[in-house]
Amino acid sequence: MHNRPPFPYETAHEDLRIPLPDGTRLYARVWRPLTNEPVPALLEYLPYRLTDWTAPRDWQRHPWYAGHGYASVRVDARGHGNSEGVPGDASAVTEAADGAAVVEWLASQPWCDGKVGMFGISWGGVDPLRVAALAPEPLKAVVTVCATDDRYDNDVHYAGGSVLAAGLHARAAALLAFSSRPPDPRYVGDAWREMWPARLEAVEPAGHTWLAHPTRDAYWRQGSVRENYGAIEAAVLAVGGWHDPYRDTVLGLVEHLPSDRVRGLIGPWSHQYPDRGLPPGPAIGFLRETLRWWDHWLKGRTASDGASPAAGVLAEPLLRAYVIGSHAPATAHAALPGRWVGEPAWPSPGVSSVTYTLRGAPVLVRSPMHTGVDAGRLLPIGHEADLPPDQRAEDARSACFDFPVAEETWVLGRPRVRLRLTCEVPRGQVVARVCDVAPDGSSTLVTRGVLNLSARHGRDRSVPWTPGATEDVAFALNGIGYAVPSGHRIRLAVSSAYWPWVWPEPGSAAGFTLDPAGSALELPVRTRDTGPAVAFEEAGQSPPLGVTHGVAADGWSPDTLDEPRPERRVVRDVAEGAWRLEFDPGHGGTRVYPDGLEFTEDALETYTIAEHDPLTARARADWSIRLRRPEPAWEAVVRTRSEIICDGVDFFTSDEVVCTAGDEVVFHRTWEKRVPRTPL
Repeated sequence: MHNRPPFPYETAHEDLRIPLPDGTRLYARVWRPLTNEPVPALLEYLPYRLTDWTAPRDWQRHPWYAGHGYASVRVDARGHGNSEGVPGDASAVTEAADGAAVVEWLASQPWCDGKVGMFGISWGGVDPLRVAALAPEPLKAVVTVCATDDRYDNDVHYAGGSVLAAGLHARAAALLAFSSRPPDPRYVGDAWREMWPARLEAVEPAGHTWLAHPTRDAYWRQGSVRENYGAIEAAVLAVGGWHDPYRDTVLGLVEHLPSDRVRGLIGPWSHQYPDRGLPPGPAIGFLRETLRWWDHWLKGRTASDGASPAAGVLAEPLLRAYVIGSHAPATAHAALPGRWVGEPAWPSPGVSSVTYTLRGAPVLVRSPMHTGVDAGRLLPIGHEADLPPDQRAEDARSACFDFPVAEETWVLGRPRVRLRLTCEVPRGQVVARVCDVAPDGSSTLVTRGVLNLSARHGRDRSVPWTPGATEDVAFALNGIGYAVPSGHRIRLAVSSAYWPWVWPEPGSAAGFTLDPAGSALELPVRTRDTGPAVAFEEAGQSPPLGVTHGVAADGWSPDTLDEPRPERRVVRDVAEGAWRLEFDPGHGGTRVYPDGLEFTEDALETYTIAEHDPLTARARADWSIRLRRPEPAWEAVVRTRSEIICDGVDFFTSDEVVCTAGDEVVFHRTWEKRVPRTPL
């Protein structure tokens, strides 16, 4: 198939299968420029189904790269999409080893000149880092977007040693549904009938494993490049957004990798590619920016040859960051005010730590368990209910310390808090939020952080608090670039609960006493200067794939979609003192693809808790997915249910998968697990 976009090269694409050393074949789609000369290859490698789920996004960038002189390749990981094999653990060494084998295979193809780059976002952004740590010789450069370098403490599983309820549970539930989807007979033929049952028999709910490793042990370390940044030999362009939970990866990479082969870029974005125009913006010409990176590292173009705007990628500041301007709180912003700045080094010589000492008498912090219902989405993806609303209600459930701002203060980096606490129970957690409080009293969340008190001596161990003891604890908050105007107040809000982000510890309803004496907020304050201008081209991509959205042609509706519902809804039972957060991840609806596939997907997450009882915490997710083709007639349906409840000693998980092909139930399995809440 051929297409002729307004790019330097005409392109063609084809689907093929890439053999691994053990004989397993991975499904791949390759876009290539029509040229007789071999070109470098770019690889995007992840589990998320290239023929349907990520196809619209893939068509925005792979044809674009091909049109600019690269062979751009999209590959599904083993056991996913139309690739052979069975799915494995997300952190398994097999996935990185498979990726390295794909890199070697690409380099050996006659249409490749032997140089390979890798790129991707989220899971697809982690794999380039993990493969780069294996140092396959052909891999010269990577672009990693919204990815983690530490799967324990900078991911969706744990934060500060506490279980991320809305992360660990939601991700595990989604992966259970995703891993249960069948291969597509259009691409694998009748083999799908054997591939699907084999895949389903291998599926295990990931939550079992994640909960069974509550400290940063060998399981988490072996999947985290933070353990050995020095193993990465490829050049790294690290990209993130201030509204993405993984943005601290960018700061870690630019600090620890050699400055002659790393650059960082952090904008105001959510968990999305920066060129897609999804809120919050502004978007940038990200594909053009990455083309500069590829041209430099894979084609050897430099500023001196004038052959490409590549030109000068190493002359760019080590870190380019967007300092967000003050704005009213809202759950979505088409574009946020602010200014791009460039830092020549990280830590930056232009950023210094300013201490804001807490004052006042000791205060008992005993937050209601539903504190956190206005936290916003853990993993924002550009939807209307993603961001935290006005924080005044959350502030009222917290101990607050305000600091008037005499002149505009630019914060850039990771704030820290030092808190002197007295706790009467062995286990609990502390949550710190920094807010921008306007003269009208509105409170905009700037950043936040969490510490499980049992992890105060390190994330690799669990040390109960001695009841009645007083200790000083310190922890970092997530990185941020934000300008607080004069006349506003910087607020530090401290709470003992943050549901459903943080699963409450047993006994945490008792809270703790915070003594301002010996407690402080430390802000990384940047010098306000004009500096060299940082600018980007306007966003642009390839022509869209042509997917249409609507309802299923036969009117089919998932069981979970009983009625239209808001993306995010909070329900309070006043008499019972109970709260329920209902959340639609927003992947739903029916999509019809040009190849005839009708893909319908719906999910609902619910998080419930009683105001004063941490042991009533409950998380549930229901997923329904249908894949259907009218000609030749084919239909497969996946339904899953995942739940977590707890007592003071254990988590209890319950999962169910039901898969049907037409009217036939091809798989039905349930899992019931008891997982200790502390290391054995």
